[in-house]
Amino acid sequence: MPSSLSNLRALCAAIALLFAFAHPAAAQLSFKPTAEAVQEDKLLNALKEGDKITGRISIPDSMASSLIQPAGRDWRDFQRSKLPIIGGVAILGMLVLLAVFLMMRGRIRVDHGFSGTKILRFASFERFTHWLTASCFIVLALSGLNISFGRVLILPLFGAGAFATMSGYAKIAHDYLAFPFMLGLVIMFLIWIKDNIPGKIDWQWIKQGGGILSNGKHPPARRFNAGQKGIFWIVIIGGALMSVSGWFLLFPYLPANVTALQFWTVIHAVIAMLFIAAMLAHIYIGSVGMEGAFDAMGTGEVDLNWAKEHHSLWVAEEQAKGRAPSGSDTRAVPAE
Repeated sequence: MPSSLSNLRALCAAIALLFAFAHPAAAQLSFKPTAEAVQEDKLLNALKEGDKITGRISIPDSMASSLIQPAGRDWRDFQRSKLPIIGGVAILGMLVLLAVFLMMRGRIRVDHGFSGTKILRFASFERFTHWLTASCFIVLALSGLNISFGRVLILPLFGAGAFATMSGYAKIAHDYLAFPFMLGLVIMFLIWIKDNIPGKIDWQWIKQGGGILSNGKHPPARRFNAGQKGIFWIVIIGGALMSVSGWFLLFPYLPANVTALQFWTVIHAVIAMLFIAAMLAHIYIGSVGMEGAFDAMGTGEVDLNWAKEHHSLWVAEEQAKGRAPSGSDTRAVPAE
């Protein structure tokens, strides 16, 4: 019996030694259970220093290795708090300014009344390009604003289910209408760049406020005045920035890293808010703000008196080329 007991003890000791050599980590843990097994202090120090914490991955997407990115918290804070403030100030501020302007100045009328004689201002293809770009912009703007303001303004009105469905369709529209919008920008640049190069005559227009700040005489202008040229370049430059940044959002694997993607989302959002505010002013002047202005993009033809008051040099050029009526109507105003 004693010999059997000693043999059993020897066998158990041998098994224990074999287990220890086969699993050194387990043996170490059994003797030193708190020896740097989890190094939370290194993680906390890395977060305090603003370093990105990454892990090991086996897939080609290098961005998936990011476990914690401190800059992401700043980006999230911007999207949730600062961006709505920027958008609210820009868009609501522009609406307030336009309302005050309308109350103080009133609608800009044709000083000498309509002559009844028409002059072609925009051809069919020009109007098609304008409305293609404008209609896409409106849908893009509304669906984009839904991201910043939808939870506050729309969700309480329609409920979570309807809001989720609407937001889903809005995202699809936003993604696909970006392409015809970009196409419209390219066409607009090609067909109108020659008429939107700034010149000395534009500085005179600016100094006189375009004649819209008072009921005085409108300064002479060619096909596009300084204000319209400003809108053109806002559309082209702002649209280009929106397109480039939006392209990275459509294809998020193109940026080199997460930080670059976050940068382009901020650019896209801020430019969008300012872009929308500027287009509100453009829509106002082209509709209720100025009498006879909508006809330019509505039918393509404007009244001769309107054209002479706002674009007198262009009318004179068209008349010299024989592409505009001479204005023999007694109510027509001679070119300045």
